[in-house]
Amino acid sequence: MALELATSRPATEDVILRDGSTLRLRPATPDDADALIRFFLRLSPESRYLRFQGATNVGLHTVQPFATTGPDTLSLVAERVDEEIVALASFARLRDPRRAEVAFAVSDALQGRGVGTRLLERLAAHAGGAGIEQFVAQVLPQNVAMLKVFADAGFETHRQLEGGVVEVRLDLATTSAYRELTDERDHVAVLASLEPFFKPRSVAVIGASARRGTIGGELFRNILESDFDGAAYPVNAKAQPVGGVPGYASVDDVPAAIDLAVVCVPGAAVLDAAESALKKGVKALCIVSAGFAEVGAEGRARQEELLALVRAHGARLIGPNCLGIASTAVHLNATFAGRKFPEGRAAFSSQSGALGIALLEQAEARGLGVSSFVSVGNKADVSSNDLLEYWQDDPDTDLVLLYLESFGNPAKFARIASRVARDKPILAMRSGTSGAGAKAARSHTAALAGSDAAVEALFRQAGVLRVRTLEELIDASVLFTTQPPLAGNRVAVVTNAGGLGILCADAADAAGLVLPELAPATREALDSMLPAEASSANPVDLLGSASGVAYEKALPIVLADPGVDAVIALFVLTVVADTAGVVAAIERVRANATKPVVPVVISADGAPHGAFSYPESAARALGLAAQRAAWLRRPVGVVPDVDVEPHTLPATDGWLDPQQTRALLTAYGIPLVPELTAETPELAAAAARVLGLPAVVKTAAAGAHKTESGGVALDLRSEGEVARAAEQIGGAVIVQPYLTNGAELLAGVVQDPVFGPLVAFGPGGTLAELIGSARFALAPLTDVDVDVALTTGKAAKLVAGWRGAPPADTAALADLLHRLSRLSVDLPEVVELDLNPVLAGPDGCVAVDARVRVERVERSGTVKTW
Repeated sequence: MALELATSRPATEDVILRDGSTLRLRPATPDDADALIRFFLRLSPESRYLRFQGATNVGLHTVQPFATTGPDTLSLVAERVDEEIVALASFARLRDPRRAEVAFAVSDALQGRGVGTRLLERLAAHAGGAGIEQFVAQVLPQNVAMLKVFADAGFETHRQLEGGVVEVRLDLATTSAYRELTDERDHVAVLASLEPFFKPRSVAVIGASARRGTIGGELFRNILESDFDGAAYPVNAKAQPVGGVPGYASVDDVPAAIDLAVVCVPGAAVLDAAESALKKGVKALCIVSAGFAEVGAEGRARQEELLALVRAHGARLIGPNCLGIASTAVHLNATFAGRKFPEGRAAFSSQSGALGIALLEQAEARGLGVSSFVSVGNKADVSSNDLLEYWQDDPDTDLVLLYLESFGNPAKFARIASRVARDKPILAMRSGTSGAGAKAARSHTAALAGSDAAVEALFRQAGVLRVRTLEELIDASVLFTTQPPLAGNRVAVVTNAGGLGILCADAADAAGLVLPELAPATREALDSMLPAEASSANPVDLLGSASGVAYEKALPIVLADPGVDAVIALFVLTVVADTAGVVAAIERVRANATKPVVPVVISADGAPHGAFSYPESAARALGLAAQRAAWLRRPVGVVPDVDVEPHTLPATDGWLDPQQTRALLTAYGIPLVPELTAETPELAAAAARVLGLPAVVKTAAAGAHKTESGGVALDLRSEGEVARAAEQIGGAVIVQPYLTNGAELLAGVVQDPVFGPLVAFGPGGTLAELIGSARFALAPLTDVDVDVALTTGKAAKLVAGWRGAPPADTAALADLLHRLSRLSVDLPEVVELDLNPVLAGPDGCVAVDARVRVERVERSGTVKTW
């Protein structure tokens, strides 16, 4: 079995180390022979001794096996500007094609920083894709560091001492334990790498002009005006002072170490500016300048060159083409925004600088403050995934806000976000949700899918709360930063205007909230303090004459009701009510409440801080809080193991024929209706005789939409009808027994080029696309994901038994979805799979029709491995 690595791996891969520095890996080439010799000669005698198990002579014969990547070998080298090659990792397949020998060498200066572990992770990823199941390493017993790398990596490990050498065998199966350890290593490393961005002791602004109105000059002045805790240095060609601070002609002239460099020079000059900062030892670069990937091919090439330069120095990069960064932990505003960032507990990442400015405009007016703000721009390096890692442990952040235009690594985003969301709410707004760019597809499943369906699935499974507008983002942020957590979706409304209360009730229903009947004790207590004309039902109408005293008496009574999770307090100005007094009363109640008390104040003067101007806004925000509460109540979930048979797909792309489709689905245990293929009408009649009447006749043409093309005839009650139907359809046909019992459902798979495999489940039959309510989930599906699919949406009503039908066998449907999930992960070449309908009854389920399309597609990705 030859390795298939050349087309499946990127030319380079980036890894991040325990101390936050980065390394770029690439396959070795014959041109590396001399550099490899120099690398081994730079190793200390002890390191060479351990690597070569006693032998210390290094020459061309030593490095030649590593200087090329052949059909059964892979060598990865890491480089730094100061030492050329600084690490080498390689494997070579053994006679048993499932096993490979592995070896590592790391420069003495980098040892103890996790380089060996990262190299092992990348080698294992490539080897696993080539059918290698186990690594074997020969290690001297005194090489404690290498033995620890193997022991701590997360693979199942076997050790045996023989002939003075320890043989270590690593089983390369990617288990959940291995994934958790890898994610934890990423988390620690990313935290260390981002520390200089959020807590720098010194900042240099390269391109800080003394002239007012320039981006660099205004950004530097923002740093000064924000009372930055550290030292700030303006750098410009003429060494002019900026804002009264002495300037420097080059970052090399700055008489201090620099933690963070912000670059604001023209795009063509960025590389030189970045290189000078990196040579000085800067590990955090923020490139504000434009002229990179956003402008086309030339800009993309410049951006790739910039990232390669950053990696060569082991540094991190925010941007390019961004607004900058702000961190209230050190009172840093290194942005060119026109106003200050109000301090608070919300962290905000935006791919759009303009949206960041718009947020600032609204935040101060609503009393919303930020702990940090990052404009990620083109996301050449630092992404939302990195920022989530940092904000998870940030003691100054209680809420995370994201504006996303693209995803670099959606699977990693899902894992990080679901971890962060357990402790801190994540609100996300994603642009580009229209169907204009959706790829046309011929299967029902693919027609129902789209990039927005993938985003919806990703957010739902990860516990990310999606908002559609900037207004919703601000509203929800205000609620999450001013109110205690919501326990459920039961809301009471207290108002001084009955009509307003009804509007609020409608808005609450639309947001997924319910207005429960208040407990008898609650209503009795309210009746005792309200005027006779008032209403103690939910909504509670205090009447237009209600004062702050009435609100302050009524709200605690409603809050004490065990059937109420939150209260919306509505107030509209009347001639007998004092707005300030009512707002103060609501605030006093809210300050002592353990449940959310959400004020809505309708006034020409606008709502005060922490209040909403409209009941619909408050209801939508509470609806998001209720979604979060429901997600938090769910268990984490596990991906169950399902037994499948090995299966090889045909080598050609396109729709599988019925026999190929059946073979694939049978290998994965998908329940299928019995069928026979017939080439002639006479053979179709004979097939019906074997399978039984009534029968169904369908075209056997690969990938055909049978109903739309007239390629199916149902409920045929005689062999003659079967023969006539076969003749009318023409060509080879499929004959099946006619099944009628059970709910008609749709289940399927579609491969998204960015998000990977999606599993679909929804109402089936000929109206599947018209109904359009299939739900998608990112594979692999956990047991919780499948339970959500079976119990939510329109399909759930069919599963539960619609209009007197018996409930479907949920265990059988769950097994079907898990098998589709496994298939979609195992075989990414299956780009569309459509089971429609699936008939689900009380004693099982069966797929009546199936269509599968295969295509070898290169999925978009990133060189980042974390």
